[in-house]
Amino acid sequence: MRHTWTDKAVHRSRLRGCLLAGGLGDALGYPVETLSRQRIEAKHGPRGLTDPVTDADGVAVITDNTQLSLFTAEGFRNGYVQVREHGIDGAMSALVREAYLRWLDTQDHPAPPPVLSADHRVGRLRLEPWLYARRSPGPECLSGLRSGQVVKPFAEPAGQPGPVNPSSKAYATVVRSAPFGFLGDAPYAFRLAANCAQLTHGHPTGYYAAGTFAAIIAHLVAGESLDVAVSLAMRELAGHPGHEETTEALRHALDLAAEGKPAAEKAELLGTGRTAEEALAIGVYAALVPFDSAQPEDDITARLCLSVNHSGASDSTGSVCGNLLGVLHGDVNLPWRWLSRLEGRAVIAQVADDFAAETGQADGS
Repeated sequence: MRHTWTDKAVHRSRLRGCLLAGGLGDALGYPVETLSRQRIEAKHGPRGLTDPVTDADGVAVITDNTQLSLFTAEGFRNGYVQVREHGIDGAMSALVREAYLRWLDTQDHPAPPPVLSADHRVGRLRLEPWLYARRSPGPECLSGLRSGQVVKPFAEPAGQPGPVNPSSKAYATVVRSAPFGFLGDAPYAFRLAANCAQLTHGHPTGYYAAGTFAAIIAHLVAGESLDVAVSLAMRELAGHPGHEETTEALRHALDLAAEGKPAAEKAELLGTGRTAEEALAIGVYAALVPFDSAQPEDDITARLCLSVNHSGASDSTGSVCGNLLGVLHGDVNLPWRWLSRLEGRAVIAQVADDFAAETGQADGS
């Protein structure tokens, strides 16, 4: 299928927006991720945090959420190239795992380790010094990747605990999974994200939430509205045994959003965001609840602030909300006064551009 230059520009803008806005939400929430809402308001005023906190160099730093999301995009892109050029579809999850092993190197080493005989040590991201920062990585991610466990390619999620950390459903499965939706193929995104989540987290809710999030992103990439995208992804989710916990969390988010009157107190009714389904639900609520903002930039900042000003995993819920808003609005509508301070902004944008070019929907096709 031939795409017009407008198709390509919109697609690339959506992918850029997803990764960049995810980084904005992550960076916005990181300084308050351990604080209660009451402490956030005591420190930042009655409206809570309304602007990114920067370091001594004026940089709003990202966490492992954005780090992992970038490596997901790199691994998925490499897998796509393998399928396109060699027809090796079964290698997709293995190449994503190799990308996660490159992320693991950034957590275990102060600088890029020598390649030696390690086949996974390839690609551009492993050479970026700013990614060699430990920003509260999830213990399950570290232990799961060190376990050496691989997943069966394209196995249909069956609602059974996975082999690694079978009782864990931490939010890390969700926050790294947005890029799986970049092709706009929701069933494929759901299955691949759910399978790759099991590299580190085995609880069915953890991998179902990841799959559902990737499916929502895929529907948004394809041009659906957010409410329709969530409904379609929930329909996909409902076809899998053991989906109920994730489904209930999303239904609660939709019900609260339908009430209007956005409020942190309502976001907290969905939990703390420390589990996968809670992070997804809070991110969806903040992205969907009606706001009165007249301009897209004001709408995005208001929603990101709502997504982080609560007692819980603010960086993760901000990341999820940002991914959703970025796909909806594209990078052109992101607030420059925030974006200009985002750590790694140019590299994040380049990762999105590379993916768009390789998949045939950017100027490089």
